[in-house]
Amino acid sequence: MDYSAKIARNVASIPRSGIRDFFELVQGREGIISLGVGEPDFVTPWHIREAAIYSLERGQTTYTSNLGLLSLRKAISRYVGEFFEVQYDAPTEVLVTVGVSEAIDLALRALLNPGDEVIFHEPCYVSYSPSIVMAYGSAVSVETSKEDAFSLKPEKLAEAITPRSRVLMLNFPTNPTGACATLEDLQGIADLAIKHDLIVLTDEIYSELRYDGEKHVSIASLPGMKERTILLHGFSKAFAMTGFRLGYACAPQPIIEAMMKIHQYSMLCAPIMSQNAALEALENGAPAVAKMRESYHQRRDFLVKRLNEMGLSCHTPGGAFYVFPDIRGTGLSSKEFAMRLLEAEGVAAVPGSAFGASGEGFLRCCYATGIDDLRVAMDKMERFLGTI
Repeated sequence: MDYSAKIARNVASIPRSGIRDFFELVQGREGIISLGVGEPDFVTPWHIREAAIYSLERGQTTYTSNLGLLSLRKAISRYVGEFFEVQYDAPTEVLVTVGVSEAIDLALRALLNPGDEVIFHEPCYVSYSPSIVMAYGSAVSVETSKEDAFSLKPEKLAEAITPRSRVLMLNFPTNPTGACATLEDLQGIADLAIKHDLIVLTDEIYSELRYDGEKHVSIASLPGMKERTILLHGFSKAFAMTGFRLGYACAPQPIIEAMMKIHQYSMLCAPIMSQNAALEALENGAPAVAKMRESYHQRRDFLVKRLNEMGLSCHTPGGAFYVFPDIRGTGLSSKEFAMRLLEAEGVAAVPGSAFGASGEGFLRCCYATGIDDLRVAMDKMERFLGTI
């Protein structure tokens, strides 16, 4: 049978994840130091794991409301109000999802008609463009540059807007670059969204991981933006809860209702054990988040210093847990550099090209890895550079 003729065209056109493809090469190899998959090296704090255990012990193994446990939605509403300074009605404007990835999919499917354009800034997380295509939208990337610290500039965004533009996707702090937007740039972006009547889909999963005393600002908090913004957040990164697969969306009631309809026919609800763990995280997880953030901060400073000292120019990211050094001076492509580094020294990092064409010439190194391993990895990378 010719299965190629049976697969939907929009799915067949989507490439496999560059991250996962690269790390399939790592599986089973001994002695590899991974600076790759963006996952905290911390175990989920015990009191959060305990909440999931108690949920099972109490026999809480049922479905929840499609929207999620009301107690969790109330806690999310309080947290978002305090941290992001945006107020949402817990019963009608909050949806609990299976990770932020599901929330992105729900939002795009709820908003797009075939051919509608979605603008996003690049380099970006690998799922953004495929998610747009799977929702029958048209993906429009806007390149960001090292010279602008990989932040989206309003003037570049303005050039990409057309009459078909419907949604703008933002991600600050950004994966893979750690970029953060200035308040001035955010305001300029917000002005364009209002002028062109765009819905903004803002993925702020790394928002707690800001450094140098900088306060995270959400575009949803700017005047006139709450009514046209879907704020996406979750528990995977700051709370080290990747395996719990829990995220949430906050938006005006009509948008949440549209997203919920898709959610109820596909996922129905997020796992109740994960929801109870997330409730504990919001109520008592701040000290653990602060401790992990401080550790990431120290690792960031160490990596940026070492990379620059060895001749790989690297901007200082304002958030997340990635550095994005410039390897263009080596004369190697991103993939060539990553493959040769892996083969020669057993250090795994992700080619920048995995995050879009504008990531070519860079390398994503995740510092959610123990400091001792980071020291060894930098020594090995410096030795590798000496050979090329």
